[in-house]
Amino acid sequence: MSQSIGAQCNDLKKEYDTCFNKWYSEKFLKGDLRPECEELFEKYRACVLNAVKQKQIDKLLVEARKDDPFTSTSGK
Repeated sequence: MSQSIGAQCNDLKKEYDTCFNKWYSEKFLKGDLRPECEELFEKYRACVLNAVKQKQIDKLLVEARKDDPFTSTSGK
């Protein structure tokens, strides 16, 4: 599995990936659609967002979205 954007997030990423892959292969593919691993995902997500801010990538994302904003494809 790949490394996270922040080295401090690698352990959380590994833990989340393990949980997700187990859920996906043992439950989801067998029809059990009840989500699992949300708490781990939120912890990992928070770590990634912090790493993005520390590396000032968040500022680059804001500028990129100004240059080429996402457009809705849902038709709403």
